[in-house]
Amino acid sequence: MIHSMTAFARIEHKADWGNASWEIRSVNQRYLETYLRLPEQFRSLEPILRERLRKRLSRGKVEVNLRFDLNQQENTELQLNQKLAGQLIESAKWLQQQAGDNAQLNLVDLMRWPGVMSSEEQDLDTVKAEILAQFDAAVDQFVAARGREGEAIYTMIDSRLDAISEQAAIVRKHMPEVIQWQRDKLQAKFDEINGELDPARIEQEMVLMAQKMDVAEELDRLDAHIVETKRILKKGGACGRRLDFMMQEFNRESNTLASKSINAEVTQAAVELKVLIEQMREQIQNLE
Repeated sequence: MIHSMTAFARIEHKADWGNASWEIRSVNQRYLETYLRLPEQFRSLEPILRERLRKRLSRGKVEVNLRFDLNQQENTELQLNQKLAGQLIESAKWLQQQAGDNAQLNLVDLMRWPGVMSSEEQDLDTVKAEILAQFDAAVDQFVAARGREGEAIYTMIDSRLDAISEQAAIVRKHMPEVIQWQRDKLQAKFDEINGELDPARIEQEMVLMAQKMDVAEELDRLDAHIVETKRILKKGGACGRRLDFMMQEFNRESNTLASKSINAEVTQAAVELKVLIEQMREQIQNLE
């Protein structure tokens, strides 16, 4: 299967601790580039997320965004560290005795002492584990979307390859009559020239003309390129760069074919080839 580099995926997760949602989107890029937007408490996950993306993707500019909303735990019970509070009270009483009656024991200040009062906090490790699991699910959805678009591109390219084969067949069909027409035209010009012409020289010119017009080699290479491109598509994987190279080869042959055409049908076929190749090239820019 081939994959497109453009896709979007979004997944939401609701739990007792709150809500989280992942969004992943990507566009064309020569290499794999990842951009992560995470809340501060999840910054430590960045290396893990990048590594998981690297294992699943080869190319594209990928943007990942995590939205996180924690439930306000208004009903959380306060817990008193009785042992620590007792030690502080005993120490405060001793200090009060040393200072005399002017010193007052303030229980509120004692409660503010670090560690005396605490509330149960959400286990962040548990939250991270759930969020990572949802990230994997979002990546699965994202890769599937890239695959669906890749299949659509596959179908389009395959149809254009078949159309190129048809245009090559049209050129092959017309080439014998084109060559004969050019030979007759050249012979007529020779006949108009006054004086004797060397028959060997005429035949030599005919051969040179036929060689300049012969496009059999270009047509054979077009056929070979079609076979190779279909093979690459069938193999799948990250094949965008290989297919882009094949488009360069297609363009080279179509340009040579156009330069040799002296017939309306062949010229039209050469133009159609260029259109088909450009259509494929534009779509291949989207492939991973």
